[in-house]
Amino acid sequence: MNRTYSRLRTALAPLVAALVLAGCATSASIDPSSLPATPTAFKESTGPIASAAPEAQAQGPWWKVFSDPVLDQLVEQASRNNNSVQVAAGRLAQARAIAGATDANRSLQVGLGAGAVRQTDAAANNRPKTVVSAGANLSYEVDLFGKLSGASDAASLDAASREALLRSTQLLVQADVAQTYLSLRALDTERALVRDTLLAYRNTLRLTEVRFKEGDVAELDVARVRTEVASTESEALALDRRRAELEHALAVLVGEVASSFRVTPGEWATALPVIPAGVPSTVLVRRPDVSAAQSTMQAAQARVGVAKAAWFPTFSLTATGGYAAPEIQDLFKMSTRVWGVGALLSLPLFDGGRREAGVQNANAELDIALANYREQILVAFKDVEDQLSALRLLADQSEAQSRSVASSTRATVLSDSRYRNGLVSQLELLDAQRSELRNRRQALQVKAAQYLATVGLIRALGGGWMS
Repeated sequence: MNRTYSRLRTALAPLVAALVLAGCATSASIDPSSLPATPTAFKESTGPIASAAPEAQAQGPWWKVFSDPVLDQLVEQASRNNNSVQVAAGRLAQARAIAGATDANRSLQVGLGAGAVRQTDAAANNRPKTVVSAGANLSYEVDLFGKLSGASDAASLDAASREALLRSTQLLVQADVAQTYLSLRALDTERALVRDTLLAYRNTLRLTEVRFKEGDVAELDVARVRTEVASTESEALALDRRRAELEHALAVLVGEVASSFRVTPGEWATALPVIPAGVPSTVLVRRPDVSAAQSTMQAAQARVGVAKAAWFPTFSLTATGGYAAPEIQDLFKMSTRVWGVGALLSLPLFDGGRREAGVQNANAELDIALANYREQILVAFKDVEDQLSALRLLADQSEAQSRSVASSTRATVLSDSRYRNGLVSQLELLDAQRSELRNRRQALQVKAAQYLATVGLIRALGGGWMS
């Protein structure tokens, strides 16, 4: 009895030692001081910053705040057909499939088998005989040290990261569509302004040519107006080229062929939403790219534990049951039943450093994921600060530009009156008209920049500011 107990104790010693050391196989911990400190508030906003953990969540149709049916249609079309979104969706499906396959390793494995073997029988003077068999095989690995559960958790976190990246891709595409469309509408307005000015210059040129033929003005006046007409025509054609490029870019975003895609030029009636102060307080909670980086880091943490668990033994339970007979007609008789149960304990001793290299690789992957997570947090705060400062400065610039447009318009009216009364030369009138056109175009560009910065801020906030 004592001898049997001693043998059993000796056999189980490695397992007991492994159980004692099992605590070492836990996931690696993250030092909170290694992450960027969350500021109490943004420089450009009075609202506090929430420090809650990020969550991948849909933020709804944020683009509808611009109240533009064409924009709504384009964004919804891009959400269905954009290739980048479809690639991200495919990668999410892959990650979920891998997570399912990894989790399946924790389940009971059942298989059926049948076979026929022709062999010699030593007990019967090595005469050949046939053995026919059929049965079921069962196996189950007992997850004593969390290796299987850790691998399953890591795969699930990978899938969560891919889901967040899908949301990030959707948000990026939506923002790109909105910014490209708004740039297109701003360009339509600028094109109309330049072409109206070109029409006025052409009318002036016809009148100047008539007066030149009648001897009222010199040829120099005609040359000056012709110069303005040609220069303005060149600017109009440059705007046409830029519009074609934007329209082609928009076609790619919505998943259509550029040759058959068209956005009809129209009035720029898109509303400009006002984002209230304090709303970017939940930037880390809402941004899907931050959530994806966090899930990737957590998956790397789990894989450190999986790599450490490779040092500990694996314990598997097996069972077989079925029938074996020399003749197929006797296969399923009660007398031919066979069965077996077993347990397998595998304890690795020497592998040339493979497991240690695996732990080092897992730790390196964690360091990379942690650095990427830190970078994503810094980029998130930087993006919000960029757009908030842009909106503040653009508002001041818009007010200053409005004064400039008003002054240049007044100067054109006065110059035209003085020119008609012969008090100034045509050169002064052309200078005033040129200055007014330049200031009006700059005002349009500032307005477009305000729209683009608003979209940029919405994207930086993770797709809106409503809770």
